[in-house]
Amino acid sequence: MKIFSRRRASAAACIALAASSLAGVCEPAHAQDRTPSKSALRFDHFRDFDTLMAESKALAAAHPSLLTYIEIGQSTFGRPIFVLVLNNAATGPDTEKPAMYIDGTIHGNEIQAAETVLYTVWYLVENHGRLAPITELVDRTAFYFIPCVNPDGHANWFSAINNPHTSRTGMKPTDNDLDGVADEDGPEDLDGDGSIGMMWRRDPNGTHRRSELDPNEMERVEPAPRADGTIRRGDWSMVGQEGVDNDGDGEINEDGPGGYDMNRNWPSDWQPRHVEGGAGDWPLSYPETEAVARFILSRPNIAAGQAYHNTGGMILRGPGAPANERAYAGDRGVYDAIANRGVEMLPGYRSLVIHSDLYPVRGGFVNWLSEGYGIVSFTNELWTDRRIMQNGSAPNEEQRRIWRDQLLFGETRTPLTEVEHPTLGTVLVGGPTKWSSRIPPSWMLEEECHRNAAFTIFHAQEMPRVSFGPSRVRAVGPRLFEVTVELKNDALIPTRTARAADTRAGIPDRVTLTPPAGAKITAAGLADRRFDTRYRPQQAGRPTTVRLERGVPSRGSTYVRFFVEGDAGAEIGVAFAAEKARDIATTVRLEANEP
Repeated sequence: MKIFSRRRASAAACIALAASSLAGVCEPAHAQDRTPSKSALRFDHFRDFDTLMAESKALAAAHPSLLTYIEIGQSTFGRPIFVLVLNNAATGPDTEKPAMYIDGTIHGNEIQAAETVLYTVWYLVENHGRLAPITELVDRTAFYFIPCVNPDGHANWFSAINNPHTSRTGMKPTDNDLDGVADEDGPEDLDGDGSIGMMWRRDPNGTHRRSELDPNEMERVEPAPRADGTIRRGDWSMVGQEGVDNDGDGEINEDGPGGYDMNRNWPSDWQPRHVEGGAGDWPLSYPETEAVARFILSRPNIAAGQAYHNTGGMILRGPGAPANERAYAGDRGVYDAIANRGVEMLPGYRSLVIHSDLYPVRGGFVNWLSEGYGIVSFTNELWTDRRIMQNGSAPNEEQRRIWRDQLLFGETRTPLTEVEHPTLGTVLVGGPTKWSSRIPPSWMLEEECHRNAAFTIFHAQEMPRVSFGPSRVRAVGPRLFEVTVELKNDALIPTRTARAADTRAGIPDRVTLTPPAGAKITAAGLADRRFDTRYRPQQAGRPTTVRLERGVPSRGSTYVRFFVEGDAGAEIGVAFAAEKARDIATTVRLEANEP
């Protein structure tokens, strides 16, 4: 197994208290202790895919009553796409509970996304039975975790030469330069540092020169006249990324491994490649996206969704295009309430809308969840340079230099080195390595994981929590009773979002009435409020079932009213069923409790 850490943090075992006149035992401060763990997982390093998979299996084996490892498909190169199903079977099957879906690393270079997903699993299973809020949540709900949607890209980022932004793609060979050959012009590691650095060529009319203060920095030179009439210029010009022109077309690194974007391959608002670059030939055209989609569609109990990416410190919601704003109109308050809490929990993060605050995304994953199925979903862009100086502000150039040289000690930069290029002559290569941006240093990883896990735990806690309120029974005639049943939802997320109701996604909630022998339901429907004298009747031919097309609202109530012919004292069975809430049942006695 490979473990990657730029700087391994060692945990302090104890802090001794100095005592002048008292001697005794220093009791441990339990609030500061690390979570007791059945597994050996730590989050001060980054895992390659094989290690991620092995440790996920080990975590499931350590918690067999809560966690199940399953494989739902294979990547282009045959790596498993696996799901960790978190469910306490003692409280019911996972498919009969509201569930949250969480994934990471649909882009292979976004390696802390996989760590954040795995941390969330670890934290929930290790603290079940230890922390009351975690125990209640795990017993009431279910979770589906896919730490790595893009196993090939993730594996490639660790094993091959890359920079912070490459290996985003899957690894299916793709002809990006349209010359009839796929993946024939990728990068080369000319200086042997394992990363793709920047490359500069000698140029008497150059735009840059090596800094006198730091020869590993390039500084821009503005053309300016000298006293002798010549023009001052630089002696280096940027070529681009480190590499050579393998196919002789005059371009460098224009057709490397893969070259598409699985986060543009989802059905909602999918557009072809000439409109949305990297979108693939059709929606779900890659084995990874198809496997994930099939899994999600097999779990209609999913009420909440979270995808982890990097970077920028953002909590993003759809839409990805302005034309789809109306899809969020009825649920905007729910999205805002959850995202605003996230801003409080995640220093430096902002709540943003994808198309208006970032850039348009067509065929995006969370757009598919939200717009296609009404699942309340977010994308978190992990890590922000606002964490660098811990003051909430973006760092200036001097602060970045302090960060790089005095906190990271130059670990994420390769010195500029002159090498001979086969076509360009002497070039300078080096600069930031693939570890230099987009991801936190290993010694800051666990906090980043924990804060984001806590945000998704809050999101999951706000999945529907439905209960019965007090019933109202009135005698309205001989052996005739009017019964009003209240269904309460104490959570932010309704049992059916406005988007799900508007598009008729899924099956509406249902209330089923079961009268005893000798009693009969004569009419049933919905009332707007408990004491309304009017109601909206439904299904005159089948009054024993009331359909709740719009479910039970966010932190609100729905009132079902029905009329029963029967003897006083008879009990009517009332059952509530929903895709995204737990089914509940009660009985109502035909005894007037209000005039």
